Amino acid sequence: MSRAMGWVGQSYVQAFNLRHARCGALWQGRFKSCLVQSERYLLTVMRYIELNPVRAAMVETPEDFRWSSVHTHLARARDPLITPHPLYLALGNDQAARAHAYKRWLDAGIAPDDLQHLRAYARQERALGDERFQRMVQTTLGRPATCRPRGRPRLVSPQD
Repeated sequence: MSRAMGWVGQSYVQAFNLRHARCGALWQGRFKSCLVQSERYLLTVMRYIELNPVRAAMVETPEDFRWSSVHTHLARARDPLITPHPLYLALGNDQAARAHAYKRWLDAGIAPDDLQHLRAYARQERALGDERFQRMVQTTLGRPATCRPRGRPRLVSPQD
């Protein structure tokens, strides 16, 4: 995914800028990815993503945003690019029940603390999950999996 986004950033953006006589980036920042523990956080991340256009004041409801997976999750459209996750499928016995349950979940919104938590993990591209999941990811990948405070760690003097 990172290589594909890099290609888009190098090829498509150059062509777009040339065609429209402009320069600079089309997007605010670098593409971010975050490993997510499905069982615990997947539906929360889906809700976070589908509410982004509302938080950005682009639309009043998630359903008003044309380029969203919310239309598939609410059974208002079928997009062949979207494969429903088993956790989404477990929301109900049929498409209507799942759409109804997901709509209630979506309408509940995201608490400010959860929003801050999700943003921190996405910004630092850390593994979003419980402590056991983060330890497994850290051991497997050999890199930090939890969020760390900005800046260098404070030096501890020998007297402390």
